[in-house]
Order: sequence, then structure tokens, then C-alpha cells
Amino acid sequence: MSPAAADSRTTTYREELNEAMREALAGDERVFLMGEDVGRYGGAFGVSRGLIDEFGPQRVRDTPLSESAFVGAGIGAAIAGMRPIVEIMTVNFSLLALDQILNNAATLLHMSGGQVSVPLVIRMTTGAGRRLAAQHSHSLEGWYAHIPGIRVLAPATLEDARYMLAPALTDPDPVLIFEHGSLYNLSGQLKASGAPVDISTASIRRSGKDVSLITHGGSLGKTLRAADQLAAEGIDAEVIDLRTLRPLDNETILGSVRRTHRAVVIDEGWRTAGLSAEVAATIAEQSFYDLDAPVERVCGAEVPTPYAAQLEEAALPQPAEIADAAHRTVS
Repeated sequence: MSPAAADSRTTTYREELNEAMREALAGDERVFLMGEDVGRYGGAFGVSRGLIDEFGPQRVRDTPLSESAFVGAGIGAAIAGMRPIVEIMTVNFSLLALDQILNNAATLLHMSGGQVSVPLVIRMTTGAGRRLAAQHSHSLEGWYAHIPGIRVLAPATLEDARYMLAPALTDPDPVLIFEHGSLYNLSGQLKASGAPVDISTASIRRSGKDVSLITHGGSLGKTLRAADQLAAEGIDAEVIDLRTLRPLDNETILGSVRRTHRAVVIDEGWRTAGLSAEVAATIAEQSFYDLDAPVERVCGAEVPTPYAAQLEEAALPQPAEIADAAHRTVS
């Protein structure tokens, strides 16, 4: 076995989220997990499976079906010195706790004149592509990225699933982590000797010189497949994984555009007033004279997400659509 093979393991996105929480719980007695069905059931998506057996019901707490109540409890615990990880089952349920997140967690540091910080981590599942219909397929990361006072993360790889939690727990401000539901079964090799990642920067997942493809979360895999398709046609696409949606890493985004002179922004969320609009506006404002073509956007269709598989697929960004947008910029 080669040294490189010995230093890696086959794993899944779900397993690495679980391992990240296990390490956090074992390493700091202030850390605890709370949410609906996170205990005996192991989480709606199996992410917390086995943790209650290892750490007990005081540190892996099942909550009532009241997002406003248990997010509020997490805020109070954070203020009191704990390091809570609050799991909201899916992003649509987070709307029931939006008052707590926006009016309390995000504002208390400012409104207290810097006296009260809220070191809270909230995890939630986001995204479509799993035939869960209109009420359970939202991509609302852009809504939360609009709010000052919080950090918004979107891990799209095994490494980020494993190593984003530790720095999030050390952040003195609230951190929201959006886990795309289509990624839980993502499998691959991960180095056993990894370390916490920088949760302030985007990542260049593929280098290129002809066009920048800028995306995050569940759209990263589709964007990489589009880049492969473009490469077969002689177009060298660079793929940027935003990873941190607030604050955006404008330096990496603009640096890529200045190299390629073209940009396509891919966002599963709706186009109107969405995250893609913020990225496109930033490029237009700060790198307009570097562009050789208008910025293209590939977004989710402006409809409630359909249930039928073929309609849902048509409503979401797909590799062919991404490649077509890249073609328009290059031509």
C-alpha cells in the first residue's frame, strides 16, 4: 500500500458530518447537539446516528417540534457559555425560527454594544433533487446570506463536511451550515490527516483559463461535470466553490474573473434577488473592465419545486445548461 493510500479512507459526506460532531462533543464539554429526532432516531438523515449512545441524552438532546423554541434555547445556551449545535431538519422549517435567527442571534452583539456574543452553530438540510416537492426542496441560503451578523457556510465536499464544524464552533458569532440533501450519500476518499479548513475563503476546485464557473453546495458536482464536458470541446473552465456565502470571498471570485474574463454563476436557488445576483453584481461593479462578455446566470426555475422527477430535473440547473451558458460567454 502506498503512503498516500494509507493516509486516506473511503467515506461519505454523512459519515464525515457525524465524525465532526463526535470529535467536537469529545473535545469540549460545552458542546452539545439539539434538534428534532437527533437522539435515538439518529437524525432525519442519519447524521447523528450513534452519538446519543456515546454521549448520552444530556448532550444529544431531542427537542419538541418547535423550531422557534429550540433555536431560542440554543441562543440562550450560547450566551451562557455553552457551544450548542442546533439541527433544523430542513431549511423550510427554519422559517419558523427566522425571528430567533434574525432578531436575536444576528443582532445581540450589535445591540449590546459588543457585550453579548452568540457562539451558536445551526445546521440544516437544504436543496432539491430528491422528489420532496415544493415544501421540502427550498434553497434559501441566499436569504440567510442577506443577514448581517452571521456567517453562512455551504460544505460541498467530504473535506468541508468533516472540517468546517471545528472553526465554526470557535467563531464568536452565529454560524449557519447548509448541507445539501443530495450530498449525504456522496462517497470518496478523504485524507485521515486532515485539519480544519478556512471558513472565510472560496476554493478553486478546478483551474482554467477560458471561463469562471462560480457555484456552491449541491451544484458543485454538476458544475464540475459541465467543466468536463467543456474540456472535451476545448474550453478550459475554472470552477469556484464559494463555500462561504457570507461573507463572500470576493478576492477569489474577482481573481478568477480577471484570469478568464468570463463568468457563469450557478445557483439552485431562484434567480430573482438571489445569491447569484449578488455575485454577478459584485463582478460587474469591481471587474467590469476585465469582462469580455456579460455575466451569465444559471438558476432554479421561478416555480415551486415540482414533485414529478422529470419536472424537478427541468426546474434545477443541470450540466448541459451550465455548459450552454459557458458557450455563450466564450462565443
